[in-house]
Amino acid sequence: MSMSDYRSGPGRPYDGRDGRGREGTGPAGEQARMTRAEMRRAAQAAGRRAGRRKAGAGRRHAGVRDGRSAPPGAKRFINYPRADRRGLRRWIPSWRQLLGIFVMSFGTLTAGVGYAYATTQIPDINPSTQLQDNIFYWSDGSVMASVGQVNRQNVQLADVPAKVQWDFLAAENASFYTDPGIDPQGILRAVYHMASGGAVQSGSTITQQFVKNSYLNQSQTVTRKLREIMISLKIGTKMSKQEILQGYLNSSYYGRGAYGIEAAAEAYYHVPAKDLNVSQGAFLAATVNEPSVLMNADSDPQAKQAATARWRYVLDRMVVIHQISAAQEQQYIAAGFPTPVAMSTNGAMTGQVGYLVQTAGDYVKTHLNINDQQFNNGGYQIHTTFDKNKVNELAASVDKMTKQHLDPKHRSADRNVQAGAASVDPTSGRIVALYGGPGFDKQHFTNNADTKGVPVGSTFKPFDLAAALDHGAVLSPGQPPSPITPASKFNGDNGIKIKDQQGNSIQDSNDPTGFLHQQNDTSTQWGYISLRKAMEQSINTPYVQLGEYVGYSDVENEALKAGLLRSSLQYDTAGFYIGTSSPSAIRMADAYGTFANSGIHHEPYSVTKVLKDGIQQPGFAAPTGSQAVPSKTAAAVTDVLRSVVKSGTGTNAQALGRPVAGKTGTTDNYKSAWFVGYTPQLSTSVVMFKEDPKKAGLQSMVGVGGMAKVFGADMPTEVWTGYMTAALKGTPVKNFPPAPQLGEGTSENGAPSPSPSAPSSAPASPTVTPSQSASSSPSVTSCSQLGCTSPTPSPTDTSSTGGGTGGSFGGPPGGGSTPTPTPTPKKPGGAPSTG
Repeated sequence: MSMSDYRSGPGRPYDGRDGRGREGTGPAGEQARMTRAEMRRAAQAAGRRAGRRKAGAGRRHAGVRDGRSAPPGAKRFINYPRADRRGLRRWIPSWRQLLGIFVMSFGTLTAGVGYAYATTQIPDINPSTQLQDNIFYWSDGSVMASVGQVNRQNVQLADVPAKVQWDFLAAENASFYTDPGIDPQGILRAVYHMASGGAVQSGSTITQQFVKNSYLNQSQTVTRKLREIMISLKIGTKMSKQEILQGYLNSSYYGRGAYGIEAAAEAYYHVPAKDLNVSQGAFLAATVNEPSVLMNADSDPQAKQAATARWRYVLDRMVVIHQISAAQEQQYIAAGFPTPVAMSTNGAMTGQVGYLVQTAGDYVKTHLNINDQQFNNGGYQIHTTFDKNKVNELAASVDKMTKQHLDPKHRSADRNVQAGAASVDPTSGRIVALYGGPGFDKQHFTNNADTKGVPVGSTFKPFDLAAALDHGAVLSPGQPPSPITPASKFNGDNGIKIKDQQGNSIQDSNDPTGFLHQQNDTSTQWGYISLRKAMEQSINTPYVQLGEYVGYSDVENEALKAGLLRSSLQYDTAGFYIGTSSPSAIRMADAYGTFANSGIHHEPYSVTKVLKDGIQQPGFAAPTGSQAVPSKTAAAVTDVLRSVVKSGTGTNAQALGRPVAGKTGTTDNYKSAWFVGYTPQLSTSVVMFKEDPKKAGLQSMVGVGGMAKVFGADMPTEVWTGYMTAALKGTPVKNFPPAPQLGEGTSENGAPSPSPSAPSSAPASPTVTPSQSASSSPSVTSCSQLGCTSPTPSPTDTSSTGGGTGGSFGGPPGGGSTPTPTPTPKKPGGAPSTG
């Protein structure tokens, strides 16, 4: 091949240019010469072109051979995964692809919202906003009260002061007059929380809340929220902002059963809405946020604290949005929180009816799992357990005692003295009567029958005794529990040092000696006396020491099984065993009813049937009973409590003229006085205490009724006897089950050994023959003979120095030597002197 042929390439004549397109530079007529590198590159390029032509020919030939035509060379419509990338980069969208996805998503969302908006219709006003009464019935089926939202008056927006209107806007939706009816950021936050199961958040504007109140319902679902949004967007085209705000103010719930700002102004300040000031309006705006709590700002310190904080928030917001100045805010703050007037009621809620309606209403709301607002929407027919005659008889007995003993106009000690009472059928748990106070119409809104802040004193001691009968007591360190009976003797002297199960003296930082020395109500030195005698005379020291030997857990569980609530029980202190806990009168009557009913406990209940719009609601069947306390234990406790009435502090209850078991209770410094007693048919508790409604905390009742000391044996027992006489009139006299034969039991170390012929101090029951009396019962020498529970000792436990199973407050798990006695610290708070 000539140089000319090489330079020009196969089939191409030489054009006089070099390999890079430049004119030849050699002599005229002489072809330009290529460098060695240029010749190599030219050869490589020629080889690649030849390879491509050969491969194309091969593909065409293959297509012909298999009957298919060669695919076109066009690119894919969506290049994903990306064909021009390798590895991970194939799966990373390009910016063009991302932009396309965003545009498509936004377009789809816009179209969806547009379609939803176009198809959404503003519904008619929800009929459920037309409130109904709730009707309560006595146990005989007659109407007790009709309670509903009858005090709802709609007002024009012009009747609400402009600054009060802005109180609500500042609290809920400051951009109301400029927004489209929704708050997108708030909506997204609320939808996220609801969809994820988190706390419900409104995220709602004034318009949305008006739509929810008037056109939809209170359900917290995403579907309802989306409807609310669409209607809120559309309703702005049908109604003016002023009409929407007027509808919101008239449809909102403010607590105290008040729907609408006019009813709220009357309920909280006894003024029409047009006379509200900015400070009062700020509080009303706050109530919409949490009505069931803030409605009690006049009487509940915690509610007032929450209301004050929210009120300050609204005023701060008023300054931020320039509706009042900072100086004006300071004037309102200096004037103080606008405390609402005491809650009033209609005429139907006079006397005890208010407390009965409140008790039954709370029971319904709990069992239907509905809130105040849902319940107050009305439509419920509530059949209660309350016996009209017994309620009136209980109130009459309290009134009689009050008129006879209390003279608050002439004796300052008698002022602010209060009473509460409850009566329960022990065979079913039905609450047949309550006394909650003078009445809602007398501005007394706290239900004293359900108060939880009044210590029960010595009326708690029967639970100590029941626990000791069931579980025994660790009388010797390291030994298993010994059997206890009412005849077991303990030291009744005043001021004795209290020990725990390990024999250690209990520490008390309030005692000058550093150790707990329990006091009785009197300085009498009783010596070692039986638990029966200590119960009769309400002596503290034997029962505090017994409780420590039995153990806090066993005593607490005994009280819980009988019917008390854990939330009302005091923590582990020596005073726990003689009544520092504060169960309600309802719970005390119910728990004593467990003893009256042979140990079978029924939960107390106040509602038998509920209908909503004529349809019976589930969940209101009578609670079933359970054997909470062994029947033998219940009978033994009843027998001891009969001794209290026969020859102890409860002798005033003998006036009933029937078999009665009961216990008096008086707390330290006479701050409360109780009598709880029962017959087989009825268990009733009565409590008296003194509390200034303007100052939290119980006050001493010294001097009340002209008495130097007020005991449960006095005025409370008088109320109890008067009521029970009337309530049981015409019913047959029933006896309690016979007392079990428990024998002498085991006494505290140091007690004198009983004489073999010494009779028991137990009185003979009318239903027990002399041969069955406790005095002829054999001595009990083992816990198993009593039926009490005790750990089975290991072989090493037979030694007097062997380790036991450990007491309720800890100790060696078994085996080994007895630990060296050391003072055991106790939680602060020694036992008060109670009677």
